[in-house]
Amino acid sequence: MAHELYTRTNQKIYFAGLALEALGKAEKGQAVNAPALLQAERESALFHLYGALLGLCHEIAGFYRLPQAGSRRAEDLLTQEVLNAIAIPEMAELVELAQNRQTWLAQLLTAYNALYEPPRAPKKLKGDVTQPMIQA
Repeated sequence: MAHELYTRTNQKIYFAGLALEALGKAEKGQAVNAPALLQAERESALFHLYGALLGLCHEIAGFYRLPQAGSRRAEDLLTQEVLNAIAIPEMAELVELAQNRQTWLAQLLTAYNALYEPPRAPKKLKGDVTQPMIQA
């Protein structure tokens, strides 16, 4: 494999595709561990999609010789400060997508960061407060 920045991006996109195929198979499966397989493949796809995004950011940062080119987090490159230092049309597009919560990129970043949150019990709905607590 060549040692160019774009090769990592392409590799991660390919791996994400494999994870999505496996996720599709897991959704159709009737295995006892189906819920675990679904979660594992979903997390794998998110991991590789984030890696592809980071690879794309590295490609752009490397081309423009940004000092942040070696960053390990895409969020470090998807900031207004990076754009203020040098006008980069590709990065401006990504920053705009990352800042709008309804876009695919913002949702990808949110889902990826949620992978590192500790598990939480689901919130229980409170009872209807208009109903009396004690009924005769």
